Amino acid sequence: MIARGSGAMTGGAPPGKSRGRLADEVYDTLLGQLMSLRIEPGSRVTIDVLARELGVSQTPIRDALNRMEAEGLVVRVPHAGYHIPPQITRQRFEDMLELRLLLEPAAARRSAERASLQQVAGLRRMLEQMAELEGGSGPQAYGAFGLRDAAFHDLVALSAENQVIREALARLHTHVHLFRLLHDTQVTHLAMAEHEEVVAAIAARDPDAAAYAMRRHILLSGERFRRLFDEAKGSEGMA
Repeated sequence: MIARGSGAMTGGAPPGKSRGRLADEVYDTLLGQLMSLRIEPGSRVTIDVLARELGVSQTPIRDALNRMEAEGLVVRVPHAGYHIPPQITRQRFEDMLELRLLLEPAAARRSAERASLQQVAGLRRMLEQMAELEGGSGPQAYGAFGLRDAAFHDLVALSAENQVIREALARLHTHVHLFRLLHDTQVTHLAMAEHEEVVAAIAARDPDAAAYAMRRHILLSGERFRRLFDEAKGSEGMA
């Protein structure tokens, strides 16, 4: 469930804060809890408990959970509230990797051609924010890094000026699923170096290099996470 001490929100919708904005804040909070595994795969969440723990009314909780259900991040069970899905399967992982290899190098290529100076600066600022979290320990810091990792890839897609690619990648929620699989600070260190290569190519206006750097990053990331499935399969074989 939601961990105590994460900072309760003010109840209801306070003056100057719309219902939609409050629901967005609840959504972001729950997403962060998912990424850090403070809400564990397979666990049950209920609206009234979340409302008490976050200090808000049930309405923004319900709005946020409905959005998460539509995105496949939670599952609604009749008369039993919501459940967090189990970890992704090996097949789902491979399917996501294949789709990312089709979309993200193309987005990086277009970003190198179309990104404004402000967008390139935004990518660099995101790298700086990720670097601040790189040395952090514990699931909360790892989850925060994962959220910025997702934001980085979204910025690349945004600067590519292809809304269809951006929406398709957003619906995958790749980073939510991957960062729930493994907590390893080595992953953050390696990802940072690969991200820097992508940004350098985009800033240099080199479409081929940008596409190559993004493809290399996705393939290497896939290998890092694939070993988890291989290790799990090996353990089952020994058993």
